[in-house]
Amino acid sequence: MPRLVCSVAVAAQAALVPVAAVAVPAVPTAPATPTAPTAPATPAVPTASAVPTASAAPGPPPSGQRSVAALLTELKTLYRQAGRATETYNALEERLRKQRAEVDRLDTALARARRALERSRAEAGRLARQQYQNSTTDLSSYLRLLMARNPQQALDEGHVIGQLARERAEAVDRLTADEKRAAALARDARRAYATQLALARRQQQARDDIRRRLHDVERLLASLSAEQLAALAAFEKSGIATAQRTFLASGVLSGLRPPSRRGEQAVRYAVRQLGKPYQWGAEGPQAYDCSGLTSQAWSRAGVSIPRTSQEQWARLRRVPLSELRPGDLVVYFPEATHVALYLGDGMVVHAPRPGARVKVSPIAANPVLGAVRPDPGGAPLPRYVPPRLPPGALDGPDAGLYAAEAPETSAR
Repeated sequence: MPRLVCSVAVAAQAALVPVAAVAVPAVPTAPATPTAPTAPATPAVPTASAVPTASAAPGPPPSGQRSVAALLTELKTLYRQAGRATETYNALEERLRKQRAEVDRLDTALARARRALERSRAEAGRLARQQYQNSTTDLSSYLRLLMARNPQQALDEGHVIGQLARERAEAVDRLTADEKRAAALARDARRAYATQLALARRQQQARDDIRRRLHDVERLLASLSAEQLAALAAFEKSGIATAQRTFLASGVLSGLRPPSRRGEQAVRYAVRQLGKPYQWGAEGPQAYDCSGLTSQAWSRAGVSIPRTSQEQWARLRRVPLSELRPGDLVVYFPEATHVALYLGDGMVVHAPRPGARVKVSPIAANPVLGAVRPDPGGAPLPRYVPPRLPPGALDGPDAGLYAAEAPETSAR
C-alpha cells in the first residue's frame, strides 16, 4: 500500500496560498467577541461533490500540458477531499470507541442480571420444594392452634410460616423482575452491538474512501516530472512567504501573549513530537494526524478536548486571532478540516499531510478559519520562555500539497 495511502490526509488537504491570491484579513473591531477574523484566502477550490477526482475527471490534459497553478489546484482539491474523508473517519472512530464501551457496559450488566436471575430461580425452586413438603405433612395453622398444648408456641410457629409465605412471594417478585431486567438488557445489548457493526462498516467505507482519494494523489504525483515537482515546491514556498508577510503586516496578531500553565504544557508536548510522521487516524505516540496531535497535546496537559478538528472548532471556546496565545488551536479551511497548535510569533506546530512529519510552519501556510482555546479560564503565566526548537523544525512542506519526490511504497 503506498505510503501516502497509509498517512492521514486531514492536514494534507491544507491548500496552498498563491502569491496573487492573498487577501489582507480584517482586524476584529470587537476583540471580546469570540469569533475569529478571516485569514488570507486561497483561490476558490470546488468542493468534493462538484469536482471529480483525478481518476474520475473526464479526460484531463496530460500533466505536462498543465500549468503549475492548474496542478496545484488539482492537488489541492484531491487533498481536501481526502481531508474531509479523514475527518469523517476520525469522527466515526470516536463514535465507535464510545459504542464499544456501551456494548461492554451492557454485556457486563447483562451478565450480572443473568447471575441474579439464576439465584432467583434457585431460591424460588427451594421455596417451592419446601412448600410442597410442608403441604404434604402439615395441618393448617388454625388446626395446629386448636390442638396445641402450648398455644403461644403454635402462634410463634404460625408467624414463622407466615414469614416463609412472604419470602416465597418476594422470591417470585424478584424472579419476575430479574427476568424482565435480563430480557430488557439482552434487547439493549443486541441493539448496541448492531449499532457497533453499522459504525464499523461506515468506518471501513471512510477508510476505503481515504485510500481511493490518496491513490488519486499518488497517481497525479507519479505523472509529474522532477522539474514540475521542483516548480511546485518553489511556488509553494514563495506563496506561503508572501501570505505570511501579508498576514503579519495586517496587524491581526497583536504581539506575544503568555500561555496558561496548561497551554505551556500542551506547547512543550507538541514540540517534543517534531519530526514524527503524519499518519491518518493516528494519535501518537509514534505518529499523528493533525487533530490527533492537538488532542493529545492538551490531554497530556490535563484537558480533554474533542478528537477531530471539526469538533474542536464546534465545541471549544472561540477567540479572536488578535488574542491568540501559545497553546490555542488554529483551525483551517471552511470545513474546519485542519488544525494546528499556536506557538507564538506567528508560527504553529502541526502534522501537515500524508508523507510529511510534525513540523513548525507559518500560521498563514493554510487559509485560517479561526482559533479556539481549550482552557478559556486558564490564567496567563507571569513569565513564559518559549521552548527551544530543534534543528530542522521548519524543514519540509507546510501546506503539503505534494511530495518533494516520487512517493515510496510500503505495506500497512
